[in-house]
Amino acid sequence: MKVRVFASRRVLLTAIVAVLAMLHLLWEHFHGGVASHHLLNRADLPSISNYWGLLLLPLMTWFVIGRVDRRLTTKRGQGVDQANAMRSVVVAFLLSVLAGVSLSFAFMHGFEDMAFYTLLGVLFAGLILPVYRAECILGFVIGMTFTFGAILPSLVAAVVASISALLHGLLYPLIRAAWQWLSTSRAQ
Repeated sequence: MKVRVFASRRVLLTAIVAVLAMLHLLWEHFHGGVASHHLLNRADLPSISNYWGLLLLPLMTWFVIGRVDRRLTTKRGQGVDQANAMRSVVVAFLLSVLAGVSLSFAFMHGFEDMAFYTLLGVLFAGLILPVYRAECILGFVIGMTFTFGAILPSLVAAVVASISALLHGLLYPLIRAAWQWLSTSRAQ
C-alpha cells in the first residue's frame, strides 16, 4: 500500500487557498469593487473578473497537490530521498511565487522594462528548469493573483509551461539521441 505524502493535507491546503481567495475578493469589494482585467491590457478586448479566482484557485490547488503527491509517491517507490524531493517541490513553488510577485510588482508600479525582463527570465528559466511542473504553475499564478486575478496568470503560465514541457519532453531528448548517435558513429 502506498502512503500518500500530501493526501492528509490536501483538503486543508485547498481550504486555505479558498479562504485566501475569498479574503482577496472581500478586500477588493470594500476598496472600490472587484476588479476585472482586459486581455493584453487592452480595453477593446474582453475583461475577466477576479471572481473567477474563487473557483480556479481552489480547483488548481486540489489538482496540483494531487499531481505532486503522485509524483513523490512514485519517486518513493524508486528509492528517491523523500526529504530532497519534497524540498525541491517547496523551493520550486516558492521561486515561482517570487517570480509572479516580482512580475506583478513591476507591472503595478509602471516598470514595464522590469516586467518584460522578469517574464523573459521566467521563459529562459523554462529552457533549463522544468517549470512545466504543477507546483511551478500554481506558485506563479498565486504570486500574480493579487494584481491580475487568477485567469490571466494561468494563461501566461500555460504558455510558459507548454514551451518548457515541449523543450524538456521532445526537443532535449531528440538532441540527446542525436548526440549519442554522433558519438557512436565517430567512435566506429
